[in-house]
Amino acid sequence: MAKAFYSVGFWIRETGQALDRLGCRLQGKNHFREQLSRHRTLMNVFDKAPSVDKGAFVAPSASITGDVNVGRGSSIWYGCVLRGDANSISVGAGTSIQDNALIHVAKSNLSGKVLPTVIGDNVTIGHSAVLHGCTVEDEAYISASATVLDGAHVEKHAMVAPGALVRQNTRIPSGEVWGGNPAGFLRKVTEEEKAFFSSSAVDNSKLAQAHAAENAKNLDETDFKKLLYKKNARDTEYESLLNELNLPLPESVPKAA
Repeated sequence: MAKAFYSVGFWIRETGQALDRLGCRLQGKNHFREQLSRHRTLMNVFDKAPSVDKGAFVAPSASITGDVNVGRGSSIWYGCVLRGDANSISVGAGTSIQDNALIHVAKSNLSGKVLPTVIGDNVTIGHSAVLHGCTVEDEAYISASATVLDGAHVEKHAMVAPGALVRQNTRIPSGEVWGGNPAGFLRKVTEEEKAFFSSSAVDNSKLAQAHAAENAKNLDETDFKKLLYKKNARDTEYESLLNELNLPLPESVPKAA
């Protein structure tokens, strides 16, 4: 029955998009080429549907499929893929999964276990990182291009260095930095790094709010604002937003008069 409802819903949506494109052509408009896309940010797999908190940000080009839960204030950035088909993915509150990261689950592995992927609160997952059937506790930090495999467990305030490969069933204790291929202990996490783990998650959550506001604007409003923004300059509205987020203006960009 669920499959039948899914098929009916799919064809209704396809028909609606086709009618919208036809109407745009009759009006002589090409806006539909930018406004409409066959890409679906949230997609169920039969009876497995994503659950995303209203306070979370999911970029338009991200893909969240199947049994995936995203908590309040978390951000799923551009190009990310969270695929919870064979098992579940849980993302806590205030967590940032940055551009092009891939989160998947384990249907089967050498030990015969079926493993979900569990990510805690205020975690930062760096650009192009890969997490597969593993657990990452609160306020841990997974650096860019790192890979964490089935059954691995990254404890609170632990850090995986850029490009590291954490092998299956590896446990990274709290307060340690691991790196290399395969990953091994490098050193202890400093107090400054622990503070950065927390602030990084908060800063990304605030920045995600700005991106969510921009993505909510329609095409006409966006095109109009483009006319107001001069090349290599920022307007007072954008500068005010950066100040609210405590982010510095680039030195090469002059402040608005």
